[in-house]
Amino acid sequence: MTHAAVPLLSGAVLDENAWEDLLSFIEDRRVIPIVGPELLMVNVEGRPRLLYDWVAERLAQKLNVDVRELPPHYSLNDVVCLFLANRGRREEAYVRLRGILKDAEFEPPLALRQLAAISDFDLFVSTTFDGLLETAINRERFGGLPSTEVIAYTPNRVSDLPAERERLTRPVVYQLFGKLSASPSYVISDEDLLEYLCALQSEHLAPERLFHELEHNHLLVIGSSLTNWVARLFLRMAKRQRLSAPRDVGEVLADDHTLEDERLVRFLQQVSMHTRIYRGAERFVAELSERWQARRAPAPGAAGNGAGPARFLLPAREMPDNAVFISYAREDLPAVQRIKAGLEAAGVTPWFDLDQLEVGDDFDRKIQRNIGRCSYFIPVISANTQRRLEAYFRREWNYALDRARNMADGALFILPVTLDATGAADAIVPERFRALHFTSLPDGTVTTEFAARLAELTRARSA
Repeated sequence: MTHAAVPLLSGAVLDENAWEDLLSFIEDRRVIPIVGPELLMVNVEGRPRLLYDWVAERLAQKLNVDVRELPPHYSLNDVVCLFLANRGRREEAYVRLRGILKDAEFEPPLALRQLAAISDFDLFVSTTFDGLLETAINRERFGGLPSTEVIAYTPNRVSDLPAERERLTRPVVYQLFGKLSASPSYVISDEDLLEYLCALQSEHLAPERLFHELEHNHLLVIGSSLTNWVARLFLRMAKRQRLSAPRDVGEVLADDHTLEDERLVRFLQQVSMHTRIYRGAERFVAELSERWQARRAPAPGAAGNGAGPARFLLPAREMPDNAVFISYAREDLPAVQRIKAGLEAAGVTPWFDLDQLEVGDDFDRKIQRNIGRCSYFIPVISANTQRRLEAYFRREWNYALDRARNMADGALFILPVTLDATGAADAIVPERFRALHFTSLPDGTVTTEFAARLAELTRARSA
């Protein structure tokens, strides 16, 4: 996955250079995971089962399909096809399947939780119809609160990303092959899959914003059930150009079957020099998670060292009285969530607006009002704010300066923090910020000194 052509690996692992490239691209938010059914290992009566294998068994029972007429290791597609061949109503299969999963209430598998905890991922594409990925993200990042946006594609109702990826304000799961419902609006058979793939290639039925992201970002196709020609078509559809054409993005296929498909491997070796293959979906996610966590481990002595990955709760929709207002660039949301968690552990009430609508008079008045009554204002400065010369957080900074003009000289109100090596001397900030002390919180890790100081300041203000 480098800018130069990289030969396809025939083994089960990536070399160190490939991992270094991949992790760097992830940190730059240039990677999109595409999640398939091989990651859906759930606990059924005390033993692990692939979700869709279990669903196939339960659906066969519900539809009175004679499994003796099916292959030994039958799939959901096999069940549906035999049911339809016996003159069953197509709509009934979707209704029964929805009831099966609604009553099951499985816990998200470990692999999904590990993926969800990689906060540099802000857009996930799912090729399954269940809601386990959404649940995993909500639990790992938001304490279980329903905060992930889910968008489901159907050929008769095109739903695209709500905005360009850089303007997304919360994690998004895009269910490319539909979402579980009582209507036939998701893929449960090979025929369904064919219809969806044909629709997705139509100029008028394709989700343009999503496909733009798939085309221009690296892809991790993890646990996919797509084989041979369907896999070739899927990659070509995502990249929207010949796979042999020069391009600076690539993909990793991590699953249990691709390396066993000699024709597919040979095809990729011949035409797609930017594709790498890794044997084992769960194994790939486990190694990716371990390597990502290792790169983000806090420095010795930093607050929270050794505590494991934090679980973040959403800020209140309305700002509490005397809360600390955090102003940030959307790209820095994961770090801001860590700042929030660190301050709350010290007894400080932080608040930031999660929606970041950036439009509308009502929203603007709300922000002005909150900055006018917060106890302290924390502008978060980083390489991301340096790149964005025009953004709503800069308006927030000016609102804070307007309030500070009514304060006595030397009064503390604006407390800038930096997430990286960006310093006061070269920061693109209002001139008055430069005279203030910049506190370094690397990647949002709150130090004991900063938390204690802010806790003392807020106590003194509220006394």
